[in-house]
Amino acid sequence: MAKKDITPKKTQTMKAKITRWVKEIVKFTLIITLFSVAVDFWRSQDMPSETIPSLSINTIGGEWVDIKKMSQDDPVLLYFWGTWCPVCNVVSPSVSWLSSDHHVVSVAITSGDNARLTTFMSYKDYEFPVINDSTGSISKEWGVTATPSIVIVKNGEISSITTGVTTPMGLWLRLLFA
Repeated sequence: MAKKDITPKKTQTMKAKITRWVKEIVKFTLIITLFSVAVDFWRSQDMPSETIPSLSINTIGGEWVDIKKMSQDDPVLLYFWGTWCPVCNVVSPSVSWLSSDHHVVSVAITSGDNARLTTFMSYKDYEFPVINDSTGSISKEWGVTATPSIVIVKNGEISSITTGVTTPMGLWLRLLFA
C-alpha cells in the first residue's frame, strides 16, 4: 500500500487553518476577559476599595477570625457565598482546595442556621472556615451585591475583588500577586 504524501499546498492550507483558529481563540479569550473585568468592576462598585470593614467573629466551628490581623503576614481570601447559589457550587470546590495552603475565610449569606451550614459543609466535604451571615448584615456592610464574591485582603487592605465564576488558577494567581 502506497503512503499518501502531504503536498506543500495541503501543508500550507493546514497551517492557515491552525493560524486562523489560534487567532479566533485569542480574540475570544480577550473578549471574555474584558467582559469579565467590566462585570467585576460594575458589581464591586459598592464594595470597599481599600480599607476593609472590621470583621472579627467566630466561625460556625468556634474558631475566632480577625481578617485584618490574619492579612498582615499573608493574603486572605474572603469568600462571600450561599448554599442557595448555583454558581457557588462551581467555585466552592476551588476555594476548599486553596484553603489547605492559604488563609481562607468564607461568609455564608442567608444560608440557614449553624447546624444546617455544618451539615452542608460536611456533605460537600468543604474544608474552609465559615462565618454564618444569617441576616445578610455582614455582606451588606461589605457591599456584596453578587454571589459568589471573592475579596483578597493583604495588610488590612483590599488587593483584589472578583465576582461570579472563577478558576482555581485565577484564585491562586490573585493570592500570589496580592
